[in-house]
Amino acid sequence: MSVRLTELQKKIKELGSPEVSKTMQLFFKTGKGEYGEGDIFAGLKVPSQRKLAREFRDLSLTDLKILLNSPVHEERLISLFILVDKYGKGDKQEKEAIFSFYLKYRKGINNWDLVDLSAPKIIGKHLLNKDKNLLFKFALSKNLWERRIAVLSTYEFIKNNDFDLALQISEMLLKDKHDLIHKAVGWMLREIGKRDLQAEESFLKIHYKKMPRTMLRYAIEKFSETKRKKYLQGKI
Repeated sequence: MSVRLTELQKKIKELGSPEVSKTMQLFFKTGKGEYGEGDIFAGLKVPSQRKLAREFRDLSLTDLKILLNSPVHEERLISLFILVDKYGKGDKQEKEAIFSFYLKYRKGINNWDLVDLSAPKIIGKHLLNKDKNLLFKFALSKNLWERRIAVLSTYEFIKNNDFDLALQISEMLLKDKHDLIHKAVGWMLREIGKRDLQAEESFLKIHYKKMPRTMLRYAIEKFSETKRKKYLQGKI
């Protein structure tokens, strides 16, 4: 463990708030049987974590491995912020190393914010012009967070006006049982609609009657009230 890593962990403890920690434990569902069961929060808000990530962006992958395996949520998120920064500024070899690192230690990427703030910018970006089989594999995983990584990684494709992958993975997950997947898929469909409403509606008209309600609500959130009601009433 480096001196810099010790310094960061000390700052996280010093800046943490018991009140914020308590709120986060409720917000991120850390109770018994909930998706974030057992997660520990130091009590730092995201802007403070981003600031620390900028301050300690020089941490090595060895240090980031320790952070990503930490039981403390903020340590894991800060490590991911640093990884995203390193990936964005890295050369081809460095990007490949960070992509592999992310996959190898993904066990620590185990809550929705950790996935959402990192997967598009590392996994999504890395696979833009590469084989996409990893995302199809993750979409079929029994692990909730791997499935969410599959969905959120398509965001980078959507931003590049490539909707096919997101639509394929959305179709694969129509029968998923978890609310966090319903929300993620609905969100990505909505993002497609912002760029190409016809592409989103072509998908919805085929599948909306069998979509989980939350998924549909997220997908049609930006539609007019009249159109939303028609979808929700099954009258499209």
